[in-house]
Amino acid sequence: MYQDVINTAGAKMDKTIDFIQKDLNTLRAGRANPQILDKITVDYYGTPTALNQVGNISSPEPRMLVIAPWEPKMIGPIEKAIQKSDIGINPSNDGKVIRLIVPELNEERRKELCKKVRKEIEEGRVSIRAIRRDAMEQIKKLKKDSAITEDDQKKAEEKLQKVTDEHIKEMDQVGAAKEKEIMSI
Repeated sequence: MYQDVINTAGAKMDKTIDFIQKDLNTLRAGRANPQILDKITVDYYGTPTALNQVGNISSPEPRMLVIAPWEPKMIGPIEKAIQKSDIGINPSNDGKVIRLIVPELNEERRKELCKKVRKEIEEGRVSIRAIRRDAMEQIKKLKKDSAITEDDQKKAEEKLQKVTDEHIKEMDQVGAAKEKEIMSI
């Protein structure tokens, strides 16, 4: 019975890690990565639409992204959306495609990005702890309702703590990998 609570909490913790990982993938690490454009939306006939839904995004060179809109008249709105975003890259177009040259990151910018990574990872840890807290309350409620014994409650709390520790360790590994990627030249 308490195993359901632990399994649900573990699944929520997995989703938290996936969310943080996707969020970190949008950070620019000096290499052209189409995922840095994932958060950008373009006004497509009055509807905010994801950039990858209005054109093809490719990376022909390690430090260049090319956006080929499916409709040539979308070049202007795509350029405006990129300029408004916080990715720090100026688009240039030749009338058919938009090119984004990803500049080298200087040491100061790398350190800023690492701080941002640490902040995201800490938010992820906080979320995982909140999930653990909610699961602990459910376990205590099961004990209060006499659905489980005191021994079962202790076992459940220990298992939940173990699951939490594993997920926090995984979150730290995700952060360390992203920091290493940002700091590598």
